[in-house]
Amino acid sequence: MHYNQWGPQDLSAPAARVLPKLEARAGLVVEDVQTGWAGAVVRLEKSGGMHIVELADRRNKVRAFPLGFGFLHEGEPVELIAPVQAPTVQKLRTASGSVKVADTRAKVAKASRIWVEGKHDAELVEKVWGDDLRVEGIVVEPLRGIDDLAAAVADFSPGPNRRLGILVDHLVPGSKESRIVANLMASPGMGRNVLVVGHPYVDVWQAIKPSTLGIPAWPVVPRSMEWKLGILKAFGWPHTTAEDVGLGWQRLLSRVNSYADLEPSLLGRVEEVIDFLTAPVS
Repeated sequence: MHYNQWGPQDLSAPAARVLPKLEARAGLVVEDVQTGWAGAVVRLEKSGGMHIVELADRRNKVRAFPLGFGFLHEGEPVELIAPVQAPTVQKLRTASGSVKVADTRAKVAKASRIWVEGKHDAELVEKVWGDDLRVEGIVVEPLRGIDDLAAAVADFSPGPNRRLGILVDHLVPGSKESRIVANLMASPGMGRNVLVVGHPYVDVWQAIKPSTLGIPAWPVVPRSMEWKLGILKAFGWPHTTAEDVGLGWQRLLSRVNSYADLEPSLLGRVEEVIDFLTAPVS
């Protein structure tokens, strides 16, 4: 036993752990230890002498918790405290409309994947849903077409912890794409670990609302002409080379700032895929 000016001191007793204090600012993602609920801070208020923090998960469902101990941030215990200069916090949104996550590193990529048909599809999904996907650890990969979809899925070897969500262009009754998808999904075990969804447009370009581009409707392209070249020609843009197509797409993509610039038929399908890939394994 040792002594100091305050009396006897037991040096064998472990020192009490002091948890780091973390301000509950908008977008901060934490987890409630007791319930396992994880979400971003969207609101803070004082009620009956106690601060209450509201956490919204990626589906925008909100639950309230008393501020203080019992939270994890990036896997480490913290004491959640009220911001020094901001008694309330403002909701922040990503381009997809989800609650924006702040001060959180992107997760290590999971084995699950989102496949899209081409580079333009991948760039559009990244621009609108990129923040959400980084938080979830989901990677988007372009397929360069779906003619060999069944073989590609077999090579991927889907499983409960290795799911696959596939977004297909022009998935309408009677189309080549619908026949390819029907044959794939008829294979054993596809339904549990593979989800294929699609939009009705010839190309993902058409998923951008005409109003976003300042036009009444997308131009009608004759069947005799390659669709993208026909669109560029109708706009009066260069339309003869692959480089023209790439530059034209960048002009179109630059007009997209959020989910509000896209057609609902695409929005719902992408959200469906993300929900499928992030659902708990049963």
